[in-house]
Amino acid sequence: MYRKDSEGWLKHADFIILDMLCLQLAYVLAYAISGYGFNPYATIIYRNMAVFLELADLVVIFGCGTMKSVLKRGYYRNFIVTLNHCIIVGALAILYLFLLQEGQLFSRLTLILTIVIYLGLTYLARELWKKLLRKQMEDGGERKLLIITSKDMAEKVVLNMQENNYARFTIAGAAVIDADWTGREIHGVPVVADEEAAPMYVCQEWIDEVLIVISEELPYPADLISKLTETGVTVHLNLAKITNVPGKKQFVEKVGNYTVLTTSINYASSRQLMLKRLMDIAGGLIGCILTGIICIFVGPAIYIASPGPIFFSQERVGKNGKKFKMYKFRSMYMDAEERKAELMKDNKLGDGKMFKLDFDPRVIGNKVLPDGTHKTGIGDFIRRTSLDEFPQFFNVLKGDMSIIGTRPPLISETNLYEIHHRARLAIKPGITGMWQVSGRSDITDFEEVVRLDKEYIENWNIGLDIKILLKTVLVVFRKDGSM
Repeated sequence: MYRKDSEGWLKHADFIILDMLCLQLAYVLAYAISGYGFNPYATIIYRNMAVFLELADLVVIFGCGTMKSVLKRGYYRNFIVTLNHCIIVGALAILYLFLLQEGQLFSRLTLILTIVIYLGLTYLARELWKKLLRKQMEDGGERKLLIITSKDMAEKVVLNMQENNYARFTIAGAAVIDADWTGREIHGVPVVADEEAAPMYVCQEWIDEVLIVISEELPYPADLISKLTETGVTVHLNLAKITNVPGKKQFVEKVGNYTVLTTSINYASSRQLMLKRLMDIAGGLIGCILTGIICIFVGPAIYIASPGPIFFSQERVGKNGKKFKMYKFRSMYMDAEERKAELMKDNKLGDGKMFKLDFDPRVIGNKVLPDGTHKTGIGDFIRRTSLDEFPQFFNVLKGDMSIIGTRPPLISETNLYEIHHRARLAIKPGITGMWQVSGRSDITDFEEVVRLDKEYIENWNIGLDIKILLKTVLVVFRKDGSM
């Protein structure tokens, strides 16, 4: 799922918040330097002025476009814009005192010092923040971008994205569709695929978004775009090659210097994703506390039944192919991974893309008795009650996982994925999700798992997450299989 970048003033919300903090700090320092102490909020006229200054600051930011192109401005231009901004804020403060006829009760020195200190603080803060963002840009962003281009455009497109990235992407590689350039480099960016191999490369590597900019002379790459959108990856197509893709969310935006048509399985605003992240942090904190309490009782039982580590970590595939270590309470014997191959013939899900047994002898305490009956132990208990899942709240707190999402597959499983299976990786993996609350142990068709995961991603909203969370609680208490 695509995180749609904020537009308008929200695009520079970080600079706005920083500016407002600088103004308030300047106000407190000016009040203290004037000899009144460090608490201007104790007196009503000074408290009201503190509120008015912030409102005036916002009015000037929006009315005068102070933050417009803030990242591109040089030192001198930024100083002039900041100076004008501070003068207007100061003028509005004087007008406020005049209209309320309270000027004689307010320290002129405090007001002058506020504007002077504010000018210095906010100019310094803006420049330092810009420097930090530029460093992030040099180090690469948190999203992996694959550039798909043609041989005559390759150098220009790669340079353009390197120079106009603004800390948004790490360029994972390039694919040239009209020449076999695989193995070459374009300004330090490796060519990783041609037109035929590009969809499978996206399917098997960590790629968040794809930018397609090709020569206008080449035919529209309809088949390539169809395969890419089928993987669930977000596709940005240069508007010179515009089309409509049925069943996908589309909108126009800027990527680097290119105006593109962005196609994604779904997208969410920064506000929506912030709410989801806040929910994850709150749930993660509570979950980690519960994990500590559960560990006091479950930990010794695991160790006594099967000496070894209490926790189990395993590399899984997360959002858009990003790999991470997932944690669980260990519910299996130490040789479980080595024994998996011999048990694959009994896999309920058949083809290796997922693995599930009716009775797994690798689980701690599980035995087949001489009379053919099954004996279970601590491993089966913590799996049946989903207690083994609790350490994953640490993954949620780290940001590798979400409380609600799709289950993170193994690398060996994703290696067997067909292109359309990759769509289930288009969102951050979760502890629980749509298919887990739709008959978790009863669903044995992997295509049905993919269908439910895609249904969740395509229809995602906070309300759906809350609904799935409540269903999960009911499912666990009814003990309808393990998650």
